[in-house]
Amino acid sequence: MTVGYKLQRRRLEVEGIVQGVGFRPFVHGLALRHGLGGFVLNTGRGVTIEAEGLRRELDAFAAALVEEAPPLADVRAVAQIALGTRGDRSFAIAPSVPGGGAAAVPADAATCADCLRELFDPADRRFRHPFISCTQCGPRFTIVQRVPYDRSNTTMASFAMCDACRVEYEDPADRRFHAEPIACPDCGPRLSMEVADAVAHLRDGAILAVKGLGGYHLACRAADEAAVARLRARKHREDKPFAVMTTAPGKLAHVDQTEAALLSCPPRPIVLLRARRGAPVAESVAPGSPWLGVMLPYTPLHHLLLADVGEALVMTSANRSDEPIAVGDDEARERLAGIADAYLAHDRPIHRRCEDSVVRREHVIRRSRGMAPRALELPVAARRPIVAAGAELKSTFCVAQGRDAFISPHLGDLDSEPAHRAFREDLALYLRMLDVRPAVVAHDLHPGYRSTLWAQEQDALLVGVQHHHAHAAACLAEHGREGPALALVFDGTGYGTDGTLWGGELLLCDLAGFERLAHLEPVPLPGGEAAIRQPWRVAAAYLERAGRPVPYERWPLVRQSLAVNAPTSSGMGRLFDAVAALVGLREEVSYEGQAAIELEQLAEGVAAAPYPCRFEEGVLHGADLVAAAHDDLAAGRDRAEVAAAFHEGVAEAAVVAAGTAAETGPRTVVLSGGTFQNLRLRDSVRAKLVGRGLEVLVHRQVPPNDGGISFGQAAVAARRTSSCA
Repeated sequence: MTVGYKLQRRRLEVEGIVQGVGFRPFVHGLALRHGLGGFVLNTGRGVTIEAEGLRRELDAFAAALVEEAPPLADVRAVAQIALGTRGDRSFAIAPSVPGGGAAAVPADAATCADCLRELFDPADRRFRHPFISCTQCGPRFTIVQRVPYDRSNTTMASFAMCDACRVEYEDPADRRFHAEPIACPDCGPRLSMEVADAVAHLRDGAILAVKGLGGYHLACRAADEAAVARLRARKHREDKPFAVMTTAPGKLAHVDQTEAALLSCPPRPIVLLRARRGAPVAESVAPGSPWLGVMLPYTPLHHLLLADVGEALVMTSANRSDEPIAVGDDEARERLAGIADAYLAHDRPIHRRCEDSVVRREHVIRRSRGMAPRALELPVAARRPIVAAGAELKSTFCVAQGRDAFISPHLGDLDSEPAHRAFREDLALYLRMLDVRPAVVAHDLHPGYRSTLWAQEQDALLVGVQHHHAHAAACLAEHGREGPALALVFDGTGYGTDGTLWGGELLLCDLAGFERLAHLEPVPLPGGEAAIRQPWRVAAAYLERAGRPVPYERWPLVRQSLAVNAPTSSGMGRLFDAVAALVGLREEVSYEGQAAIELEQLAEGVAAAPYPCRFEEGVLHGADLVAAAHDDLAAGRDRAEVAAAFHEGVAEAAVVAAGTAAETGPRTVVLSGGTFQNLRLRDSVRAKLVGRGLEVLVHRQVPPNDGGISFGQAAVAARRTSSCA
């Protein structure tokens, strides 16, 4: 007999995102196509297959597991073991085998085209069913309580399938074959009010709390100025823009091919787009900003609301500013009392909170729904399980085992008690999901961060990671690099190894450690935290450092605080704040980064030569830039040109510092930190460095802001403990 025709049996252990993505039905169909007998089942680690048939068919079958996997799947490894034949001729989906392990849980998936078509088909039995889903769409991560991913291990367990759904679930030819969230109007979850009543509330100008996949949203008509202004006042959110959900983004904003792809990609993130002049959006949605955060509907309920209202809706996280999103039904009614006028809830519990992801063309700003919990690969495997506690603002944590690093969804700022509680609760859920008990805990060096205080309570090996080293490591690790590299890390503030506040740094680093090569000249922050909220204070300090007159009447009184409450900071974010105040944009801010964002907007598209900035003995003299801006403004130069010249001055100074270090050091430069969310600055620095023949690494999948800190901490901890037993 020819070798290819010899019967064999193999066990194939498949790891990756292979549960909750239609993988078992796919394997079933693939086995039938190749004439194989055996079975497939979910386990605590992934999917196990035993297949019996001709060798050539088994080879083709194994290759197709990777090459033809369902769109939502991510096959990372297929291990094959030869077994003795048993004579199986049929192929079945067998009951799952529970047990230890960490099968990857898939992210929630937006409503697919097939389900959307059925949703609006009057002849379909799921016509206008708000919970329609199949193997290629619907809730996943937010409803999974434990692995393996079976209906009994999700919050759908309490909903018994009707006979019609059971037939679909058990039919290999049906796209709902083993679709765990399967439901219909007869057996699925139910809304707390009719969609028509919810639509009536919205049309009447009400603020509606809407239960989504990973938490509640607050919704109102985006064109209703009175409703949006009322929502802003109730949330205590003075200026920070709201997101808008629409089925026609081109009517609201300019959308190019790249942005269109981002809008419609599986995570369905909020995408920052340039607003159209005269778009039907209230001024209070994004006051004073040319940018609009836009997302497409991603649940059947969203599609129904938008179709029936017939216009765009504000769809913002249901919380008070900087707190975590409300998840539980009782919690929502308690925390949203006085904000929401009505509640559109349902009886399918949310097991894990997950806010909407946010992206801006080339990089992620907030990595959350649709992206979490997909693992990122570490360059150095974690020998022992690691929990990285992250930073204080834009909090995330990261759980790492082996080469897999699982970053949590966005949690908010830990300086609020609800966010700190969410940190602890969500971390416990992650550890349970991944079946992990941490042996190593990585943390920021700041002694006052709640994440640091939590870390110090743990019975584990502690690994302290300097804030800006974590930023740089996150970018290195995202690109699969260990270093060495140069790193320009620009942000607002981070605790330095000398006990001062850093934030305008040039580091020589690898994953294990770093050396501070250069930095922005430190300036005092008059009043400490008050200087972050009131950029005019930083402007005054810079003007005095530059030998220029200080125009602020409050300065003589505030200046007294220099002796008692004025920590020094080399933060690049504070320098941007100072210039924003100087050009008259913003003397006080209502959210982090507001002044710098507005300064970038002012400079956008304006050509200007860079202001000079001395680089001497490892110090960038930011006061030179402030002095030049002051003098130009006094001479009557247009403030947009001043803002542009400042941006180019920062870029040129950064490139001179990095270029000087690269003459004798690495030829790779990392750009990280929240300030590099500024596209004008990032693109200018990158172009200038590339022009010098240097390789430049920027963030793509991990936020450059503090949301990426936990991933960097995990990468550093994995490297530092790699030689430990």
